[in-house]
Amino acid sequence: MSVIQALQRAARPLMVAAALAAFSSAAHAQQPSAGAMALAKQLIAATNATTVFTPLIAGVVEQAKVLYLQQDPSLASDLNEIAAKMRTDLQPRFTEINDEVAKLYATSFTEQELKDILVFYQSPTGKKMLTQQPKLIDSSMSFAQNWANKLSDEVIAKMRDELKKKGHQL
Repeated sequence: MSVIQALQRAARPLMVAAALAAFSSAAHAQQPSAGAMALAKQLIAATNATTVFTPLIAGVVEQAKVLYLQQDPSLASDLNEIAAKMRTDLQPRFTEINDEVAKLYATSFTEQELKDILVFYQSPTGKKMLTQQPKLIDSSMSFAQNWANKLSDEVIAKMRDELKKKGHQL
């Protein structure tokens, strides 16, 4: 497979995402007010809502680098240099993500709701929520995984018993 084909193949999911984003934007053509956008950006900053997206630029650059490395490993040195520069050059584009997330918040909540949410997250309780939430989510996910594993064992055993009742030899 050529580098161009590999890049085109890798770009397909991005094109689908872009099409979905365009459709979503058309469906949500409502333009939020400047005040709502400002509040949404404050809320994003207070909650670090876009932190999860921080590795996106580096990840996209790395994927492109790997595509070229698979075609010609001798390009490693040049690709490392190019990738480092591209990560730096593309970093200002992160504001596009921040702006779109702010728009989502600003079109999902009224200005008063954004103010109320912001007040909460700036309060001691809201700040505690922000620090505790990742731990709570991790613990919840761990519990849910263990619970599902135990449930799976029960279901498999019960299913086996029911199959045996119907004369199946297992």
